[in-house]
Amino acid sequence: MAKTYAFRAIVIVYLGLLVAWPVSLVAKATFANGFDALATALSDPSVVFALKLTVIVAVQAVILNTIFGVGISLLLVRYEFRGKRLLSSLLDLPLSVSPIVVGLALVLVYGGRGDWFGPGLEANGIQIIFATPGIVLATAFVALPLVIREVVPVLTELGTDEEQAAMSLGASPVQTFRRITLPAIKWAVVYGVVLTLARSLGEFGAVKIVSGNFEGKTQTATLLVEQKYQDFQQPTAYATAFLLALVSVACIVVVSFLRPDHSSSKAQSKGLS
Repeated sequence: MAKTYAFRAIVIVYLGLLVAWPVSLVAKATFANGFDALATALSDPSVVFALKLTVIVAVQAVILNTIFGVGISLLLVRYEFRGKRLLSSLLDLPLSVSPIVVGLALVLVYGGRGDWFGPGLEANGIQIIFATPGIVLATAFVALPLVIREVVPVLTELGTDEEQAAMSLGASPVQTFRRITLPAIKWAVVYGVVLTLARSLGEFGAVKIVSGNFEGKTQTATLLVEQKYQDFQQPTAYATAFLLALVSVACIVVVSFLRPDHSSSKAQSKGLS
């Protein structure tokens, strides 16, 4: 028992020093003069634009990664094919590669001076790099595995018995997915979406490379925080950082409270049986 309390204390202290304390200092600096910093930040057109662009990019990245993540999860769990392990390993690449490298790779592929798609796209009036599409691609890439790694374990535990029973009764694949599979993985998808949203709101390195960081055009909130801090406008930088952290933390807290307790549900089902 004593060892358990000691381990708990170590974990709490570690998380406090690593997460809670720095975030609390940002909040403290934001409200050092009341709500003046927030009011100043929200009245700044560059801040408002950066926040709007960040939300737009994050929502698009979440949509892309949710659709792709659920599809890839079904492919990895429900089908056997050559290269399956390799594909699963590649999906973790965004977690191991520096976002700076990701941004540079996207510039080489989609940039106007690259050797791949960039020149052809720009010749047809489609600009990826130094525009919103490039920011969305970079953000989606760095958050790619989050939905997949939430959904795959649930699909594995779920098995295929209920799906096969539904199809044997005449349900189409779409009906089986909508009525059997999707309800079973609902909370895994929701939690993956929240993690993706939080990761997308805070992306910096890859976005800085592909966006060009043009104020009022391609500058996201994280890039604006850096610029305001370097321009000695610390209150605005703190306020913007606080807003980003607040949204991410709020999403995770809400989902944590709404997510059902699987251990308690299992205990209840055993008691009923």
